[in-house]
Amino acid sequence: MIRLLDTLWLLRTGADGGTEYVCFRGNADPIEMIEAYHLPPQMPLLKKRRWLNQSEALNCRRRLEASEGFRHGTPLF
Repeated sequence: MIRLLDTLWLLRTGADGGTEYVCFRGNADPIEMIEAYHLPPQMPLLKKRRWLNQSEALNCRRRLEASEGFRHGTPLF
């Protein structure tokens, strides 16, 4: 099984110059998944937070990269 890193960031640039991001934290069950939006200098806007098992997290990551335009990137902060 492919494992997620301790922290993995997926990023997508918004039309207004902000960044939508998904952050996966942890490499063992449960893995925390945070969906948020950041437009500096404002604080990040948390959209959703949930905990997934490894297979759910990997499937979600693949879907985000394949069909929703997210790309692996460096942490925003």
